[in-house]
Amino acid sequence: MENITLKRIIEGALLAAGESLTVQRIEELFEEHERPERDRILAALGELEQDCAERGYELRQTASGYRFQVRQDLARWVGRLWEEKPKKYTRALLETLALIAYRQPITRGDIEQIRGVAVSSDLIRTLMEREWVRVVGHRDVPGRPALYATTRQFLDYFNLKSLEQLPPLGEIRDLDEFNVTLDLADQDTSGDEVADTDTDTDGDGGQPSAENSNVVTLPLARRSEPEDE
Repeated sequence: MENITLKRIIEGALLAAGESLTVQRIEELFEEHERPERDRILAALGELEQDCAERGYELRQTASGYRFQVRQDLARWVGRLWEEKPKKYTRALLETLALIAYRQPITRGDIEQIRGVAVSSDLIRTLMEREWVRVVGHRDVPGRPALYATTRQFLDYFNLKSLEQLPPLGEIRDLDEFNVTLDLADQDTSGDEVADTDTDTDGDGGQPSAENSNVVTLPLARRSEPEDE
């Protein structure tokens, strides 16, 4: 199979899939007798990435594989294709997510001890409904509290290949720096706030939107999110 044909097949599959594809999944597109070597597939992906250099979209590798997505600096305009307003995330939710990302696996009690306030069940449920957080086990102490960790969907949503792409915790001096790391800062704050009933009353409910991190993939289809109760 010629390299140009291989590249076109991979490009078409990535466009049609609407989700990330692993190299193994791309290999499965071919019959055994025509299946190219993995090195050739990786080389074709590298060429596709270079081909996108001057385009409005790019080829990105996330924790779940490769996908085409609209470039981040264009999301402000492309996002207007959809009528719904971006959600806002409260300081309590972002602080909890940051603690889980950096201290995982971690229990709800650990989070409450660090933050100094109770963590509501609604807040944890919101993170789990968005599939950013999951239960990975239980601590072997009385009550067997759940241990929480981030998910592959968390990495995909925030455009990360692995947790190693997060800066060292010692370099994060406050929540605003964590927001910048996950592209949650300096966004339009219009829209419905994602509610949590955390007892933290620091009054900082007007957190920036996470719209910029809701990466627009190709085909241009809005990713569905669970409705808040």
